[in-house]
Amino acid sequence: MGKCVCMGAQIQCSFGTSPGNLTVLPTGRVNTAKMPGATVMDNIPMMNILPFGQCSSPSNPMVAAATAAALGVLTPQPCIPATVAPWSPGSPTVKIGNMAALDEGDTLMCLWAGQITINDPGQQDVSQDN
Repeated sequence: MGKCVCMGAQIQCSFGTSPGNLTVLPTGRVNTAKMPGATVMDNIPMMNILPFGQCSSPSNPMVAAATAAALGVLTPQPCIPATVAPWSPGSPTVKIGNMAALDEGDTLMCLWAGQITINDPGQQDVSQDN
């Protein structure tokens, strides 16, 4: 099993131009390496998931409109995350406040077809198998 994810973990969208950091509020009251531990429900756009620079997904309506206006030349637009489902799959054994803990191998899908992955869990001390 992988490392537990916490506040400050580095995340990346497959259609974003820059990485971001996961924001985790201390609502679960569980710390992982002195930072709030993340759960699969830490998926709220503009609160937990911040923009990833520019979005280049043709499924994004803003990108599609800008690309059409540029006569078919892909034209990235500012990223506005659109995540509605929880991170998946989540830890089958570790819970934080009755929610599955977030594991470094979990992914999150954006409505604009981007896959958000965890590049760095934010800590290196606590594994899900500890």
